[in-house]
Amino acid sequence: MAAGEPGDLGGYYFRFLPQKTFQCLSTPETTSRLRQWSMLGRVAAQAFGFDQTFQAYRKDEFVMAFFKDPNVIPNLQLLSDSSGQWTTLGTEVKKIEAINVPCTQLSMSFFNRLYDEDIVRDNGHIVKCLDSFCDPFPISDELRKMLLVEDSEKYEVFSQPDREEFLFCLFKHLCLGGALCQYEDVLHPYLETTKLLYKDLVRVTWNGPYNLLRVNVGSSLRNQHSVRKNPQTKKIQITSSVFKVTAYDGAGVCYPSTKSHEQTFSYFIVDPIKRHVHVLYHSYGVGEMS
Repeated sequence: MAAGEPGDLGGYYFRFLPQKTFQCLSTPETTSRLRQWSMLGRVAAQAFGFDQTFQAYRKDEFVMAFFKDPNVIPNLQLLSDSSGQWTTLGTEVKKIEAINVPCTQLSMSFFNRLYDEDIVRDNGHIVKCLDSFCDPFPISDELRKMLLVEDSEKYEVFSQPDREEFLFCLFKHLCLGGALCQYEDVLHPYLETTKLLYKDLVRVTWNGPYNLLRVNVGSSLRNQHSVRKNPQTKKIQITSSVFKVTAYDGAGVCYPSTKSHEQTFSYFIVDPIKRHVHVLYHSYGVGEMS
């Protein structure tokens, strides 16, 4: 039996947690930004609980059990490719793909190199460049060039392992936005929204005070659910596991969409301590404008 195909589903049972809200997507400031980036109404986060100990090496069984669970099927939201309305899956998942996404970053200083490499000026303004195109994204600044153009001299500012980090993935998704994205001239809205998302999604426990996701030398904030101190090493660590998930029915890809796009994604963020899984979903298209 190939990985990700139904078989022994490991005895996982799930429950929908509608009472769990994600402030990162609902504050007035974030809503305004998502509208500007053409993502409003096309991005969502949901929470589900599960009843068994999570083991990362059994991720395929875990994800397949998730899609088969009777408490997930009527509650997992996605956008219909035909109507553009929110709906549920409505098809039987035959196979899944769950790609490990590293989640190790504890500080927004990860992005300080954007200043060091003249992608962003000291005042926070993003450096402009000659207009070009990287289908389907227009490029008019050094930030998007660094994100998209592999032969750009700025591309290697972030190594391939850096680019695979969940923190970087969130940042990139926000920077690229939806089909009618109005791009920012300054970096701060991207960094701040990335930080809020990361803090809300990556939820574990910790022992002792720690400032998570420090932005440059400025503001810092604590998140009591985000990190824990290893009792043996005394080091702070993230214990969430993150997977980028694709599901297939008999006709092909059915989730997160039948249409493939770099900006269409679903991430499963698994908290093995609370036994929660957070689902972050976005479907590329034209977001709400009002």
